[in-house]
Amino acid sequence: MRAFFAFLQHLGNLCHKEFLAIFKDPSSRVVLVIPPILQALLFGYGATYDLTNVPYAVLDQSRGAYSTELMARLDGTGVFHRVATLQSSRQIAEPVDAGDALLVIHIPPDFERKLTSGEPAPLQIILDGRNSTTAGAAAGQIRTIVDDFNRRHGMGTQLPVSVTARAWHNPNLETRWNIVPGLIASLSMMQTMMLAALAVAREREQGTFDQLLVTPYTPMMILAGKALPAIAIGLLQSSLILAIALYWFAIPLSGNLLVLYAGLTLFTIAVVGIGLSVSALSANMQQAMLYTFVLLMPLVLLSGLATPVRNMPEALQIATYVNPLRFAIDLVRRVYLEGASWSLVWPDFIPFIGIAAVTLPLAAWLFRHKLA
Repeated sequence: MRAFFAFLQHLGNLCHKEFLAIFKDPSSRVVLVIPPILQALLFGYGATYDLTNVPYAVLDQSRGAYSTELMARLDGTGVFHRVATLQSSRQIAEPVDAGDALLVIHIPPDFERKLTSGEPAPLQIILDGRNSTTAGAAAGQIRTIVDDFNRRHGMGTQLPVSVTARAWHNPNLETRWNIVPGLIASLSMMQTMMLAALAVAREREQGTFDQLLVTPYTPMMILAGKALPAIAIGLLQSSLILAIALYWFAIPLSGNLLVLYAGLTLFTIAVVGIGLSVSALSANMQQAMLYTFVLLMPLVLLSGLATPVRNMPEALQIATYVNPLRFAIDLVRRVYLEGASWSLVWPDFIPFIGIAAVTLPLAAWLFRHKLA
């Protein structure tokens, strides 16, 4: 029992030293708190595919009651904003090429006559394909408005089959509900990995790490003293982003906090293991920062944060199995949005345990055996 308490005392001393190294500079304390909050807000508001502002131009060569009503319906959505009223077809290219308008609606001269006589009346939409996602969404909403216009005027064909759509886990289909929960894992990973990567490299550069190795502390004890502060800071940052999702963006939490934090804890341990391995391989802080940035970009791009993993080529899908962020984002989204329980998300825990089981002992071994 005495040996156990001595171990805890030594471990506490190492953690205390590490926290002092991290927090001794006031600017470092600010960097650990402010950037995750700002990034969560910026991603929440900026990284969205929701259709909120579509500038368009119109060439109405019909100038009849039907075309006026159709344009009024479009303007009344609050999403479409007319930036130009064209007079001839020669002017169509100008607002699209200049980027002033996402699309141009062309209503031909015989639009009113064809509708009155019951003939099909084509409506031309010229889209800016450089912004394909937003242009496609805008075209889909215009089709919905036109279909509603047809039904109200008795021009639509009544089909025996109708489709009623219901969106689960995100009833308003807001992009923010998909992006922000994923940030709980991804934003904390960035700084946690950086902290862990600098932990040993900083002491190597200052010349204090060799002194630490000749103390009675074992490599595993030194590893724990380096890892625990980084894990605690990573979980604190995840909690900050979780609070922003809950109380700022008002995204309801459907699942169990215990399941969520169990997954985040194992994920953070795996990330710290990667960071400590990078740190042990680095001769100085510059190398550690360079290696970390090289790792972070592929990890984020192959995580499924912005694009689904199943849409990637098969070779890249296989590569994502060694990416802990892929499984962390899957776990957080399922627990947060779907209310998934232990029985549904336990497979996501296996990669965390596997990565930690490889990287943490590797880092401890590299502490003593890394070649100069």
